Amino acid sequence: MAILTPLLAFLYHLPQVYKWLLKPYYVASLFMSVAFLAIRKTPGVCDHLSTQREDGNSCDFDWREVEILMFLSAIVMMKNRRAITVEQHVGNIILFSKVANVILFFRLDIRMGLLYLTLCIVFLMTCKPPLYMGPEYIKYFSDKTIDDELDRDGRVTWIVEYFANWSPECQSFASVYADLSLKYNCAGLKFGKVDVGRYGEVSKKYKVSTSPLSKQLPSLVLFQGGKEVMRRPQVDKKGRAVSWTFTEENIIREFNLNELYQKSKKLSKTKGAAGDKAALSQFPPVPEEEEPEQEGGRAQEEELESKKDK
Repeated sequence: MAILTPLLAFLYHLPQVYKWLLKPYYVASLFMSVAFLAIRKTPGVCDHLSTQREDGNSCDFDWREVEILMFLSAIVMMKNRRAITVEQHVGNIILFSKVANVILFFRLDIRMGLLYLTLCIVFLMTCKPPLYMGPEYIKYFSDKTIDDELDRDGRVTWIVEYFANWSPECQSFASVYADLSLKYNCAGLKFGKVDVGRYGEVSKKYKVSTSPLSKQLPSLVLFQGGKEVMRRPQVDKKGRAVSWTFTEENIIREFNLNELYQKSKKLSKTKGAAGDKAALSQFPPVPEEEEPEQEGGRAQEEELESKKDK
């Protein structure tokens, strides 16, 4: 069962995995992840490599290389236990595959190790993972608009994500946050985002550290009446985030989204009723006109009476 569940989850998300792997970033990452395997197994190239195997076969892994690969595979499995989305699973595999390639290339030949490490640094500086571009009901704030939006209507509850584009955790969480906005967004419950990597003043004002060591990105903050009510992850006295997993289930439970959504729907109904009353007050009903008396009929009756008298 422990093997069947992840396998079924992978097959369920297989169409999405294909879409991601076809993007240039993941295509290049895939080639870099299997670089050592390709060199070690390619005939004509592997014949010129050194090996520690007793049989002298340079086109197969020696015991030390197998040991390194098994150790890093165990680390990937441990890291993926806390992964939320498929992007995080794939990202962990790619990251530790590159680490294994660096170690293996340096062990094989220091010149090849330096070359591969240089390629990794250039790739890291020039290529960024693709951002989430799916549907969402999220308002993006700047340093000039966030305060006005939060204080505009005290009846509206805001859930704001503080993120940075360079953070892998924020990139992986983007699809989860977008799904929540699609399910729970309404007139009284709104979702927002602000890039604290770009707007440093917002980071200082709302006390969200952008340091990778603090592990505060992403941060979710709940505002009611323009004031902060709660945030996740919580921050200890040393300024470090308390470990918390950004799954959809955890967010729904911790922020009471189902209860907030029901209250916010009532608020939207009252807003609609108030709008209808305002419209009616602007255009008061036209009073009914009294039916005019038929003067012609009265004149005929008077003529008949005068004839009878004569």
